[in-house]
Amino acid sequence: MKFFAALFLTALLCFIGGLYAPWWIIAPVAFLVALLIPQQPWKSWVTGFLAVFFTWGIIAFWIDRDNASLLSIKIGQLIGVGEKPFLLVILSGLVGGLVAGFAALSGFYLRTSKKSRNP
Repeated sequence: MKFFAALFLTALLCFIGGLYAPWWIIAPVAFLVALLIPQQPWKSWVTGFLAVFFTWGIIAFWIDRDNASLLSIKIGQLIGVGEKPFLLVILSGLVGGLVAGFAALSGFYLRTSKKSRNP
């Protein structure tokens, strides 16, 4: 239950934060959610990764669909993935997911280090 609560909360806060803040808001959000909701380390990482991977993937797909893949084809040519818009959507979700996953893992380790220092 904690897994799905953390997943939903991370995805929701990252989406809302992304409307008003820079892209890197995903890192503090995933960090704080993992700090506040105790889980195992691998679950914290997976929660942060999946929440942002799917959130960014859906947003990137939505934007790509709305502009008829014009921007993603041009960006794909620039970074060397060719004219494959779906690959760029996956790549965008992957980058965001990795950032959020490692931020969530950092939040987990901060929580456990604070716990282990208290006598």
